[in-house]
Amino acid sequence: MTQEEKTKIEERIVDVLKTVYDPEIPVNIYDLGLIYKIDLKDDGIVDIDMTFTAPSCPAADFILEDVRQKVDSLEGVKSANVNLVFEPAWDQSMLSEEAKLELGID
Repeated sequence: MTQEEKTKIEERIVDVLKTVYDPEIPVNIYDLGLIYKIDLKDDGIVDIDMTFTAPSCPAADFILEDVRQKVDSLEGVKSANVNLVFEPAWDQSMLSEEAKLELGID
């Protein structure tokens, strides 16, 4: 896989992550800052480290499976491994500017 191909696949991964929402928050998980790492290997396997705004998120299983299925379905992705991590702990500083505007946070 060339660097150009890898970059295009990584961009598609980010685009698809922006379609995943926590049902309780009107902002996608990418702009919420819940995605800590996207590691696309040359063989098409993707490792994603992500977290939640709270460790006891009731929609955790649904969101993790949604991420895995959507990333798995992308052309160029052989398989997606989604790892739930809680270090570093999520906080509002991880929100994108768009998310801050959407949520009314200054």
